[in-house]
This record gives sequence, C-alpha cells and structure tokens, in this order.
Amino acid sequence: MTKIFVFGSNLAGRHGAGAAKFAHERYGAEYGVGVGRTGCSYALPTKDYVLKTLTLDAIERHIKDFIEHAEAHPDDEFLLTPIGCGLAGYRRDQIKPLIEKYNRLSYRDWE
Repeated sequence: MTKIFVFGSNLAGRHGAGAAKFAHERYGAEYGVGVGRTGCSYALPTKDYVLKTLTLDAIERHIKDFIEHAEAHPDDEFLLTPIGCGLAGYRRDQIKPLIEKYNRLSYRDWE
C-alpha cells in the first residue's frame, strides 16, 4: 500500500508554502503540476493560477475528481490534509461537507 499525501494546491503548481511545500519536499509533488498525482502526492487545487482562492463550487469539482481517483486506486492510502483551510482561508466546516458528499467516510479528525 502506497501512502499518498493529499494537499491543497494552486493551479500553477507553485508549491512554495504550507502543505504544498511539505508535499514537494517529502512526497514528490512536482512544481508546475497543480492538479492530480505526482510522486506520492495528490494536488487538489484551492487557488487559481494567480493564487486567488477558488470558489467552493470550483473546489468541489476538484474534490469530486480526487474522490474518483481514490476510488480507482483502492490499494493506496490517501492522507488527506484539511485542504482549503490554511492559505485558502476556508473553514473546516465549509470544506468537510464537500468531501463527505462524494465519500462515505467521515472526517472526524477535521473537527
């Protein structure tokens, strides 16, 4: 089982701060790749190309894509950070329901 670090990214793939920087340094997130899997990481965008925070609707579309990826890779273990709750500025109670809408798991550790 491969552990995949899931982090909030920006569409430009500039992984210079927060969980994105950690993903780059420790889990192989590639600069310039702002969406999807590289190395042992998965970039889930919460900001656009100029680092402006995405809307919750836009983030929800990326969450749906991530959940589909995770379901297609059942042998991987996904380490999901509280995406969107750091530099993007959303609260956990805003993001958590978007994930739970597509995934039967509960993110109690996000409370």
